[in-house]
Amino acid sequence: MNSKLLYSCLAVVLGTGAGYATSVLAQAKPDVLVKQRQAVMTLQGKYFGPLGAMASGKAPYNAAVVQRNAGFLDNLSRMPWDGFNPNTKNEKTAALPAVYNDRAKFDETASRLENEISRLVTVSRSGDEAAVKAQITAIGKVCGACHNDFRAKK
Repeated sequence: MNSKLLYSCLAVVLGTGAGYATSVLAQAKPDVLVKQRQAVMTLQGKYFGPLGAMASGKAPYNAAVVQRNAGFLDNLSRMPWDGFNPNTKNEKTAALPAVYNDRAKFDETASRLENEISRLVTVSRSGDEAAVKAQITAIGKVCGACHNDFRAKK
């Protein structure tokens, strides 16, 4: 079989599959998006909690745990935001209307969180406990600001 024909057929198949996958993702149900973003936020809490305890002196400092959790948080910090799709605004959640009405501020806060966590990954490799604790505190402030502006009080 001619290799050009084979590559052309493969390109058509892959292109069709990518188009289908994109349309499926674009049609995700609002309740599914909410569950996914909430799952990511739960995991962020799981991996940030021990770091906050270390930063506040409630748990002993453990550099290996900091590095591991920072790596997990680095990935998790980029995951929930597409779950705040406008078609989820009528779902019963703790997300305030400001998430959708002031999207620029929400996106900026999400970006700040991603950047602060990325800095933690770098700082955690330095071995500087004081710098790590300061960076954990900086992340906590961003989390708190987002919760204050975009999450209903429980």
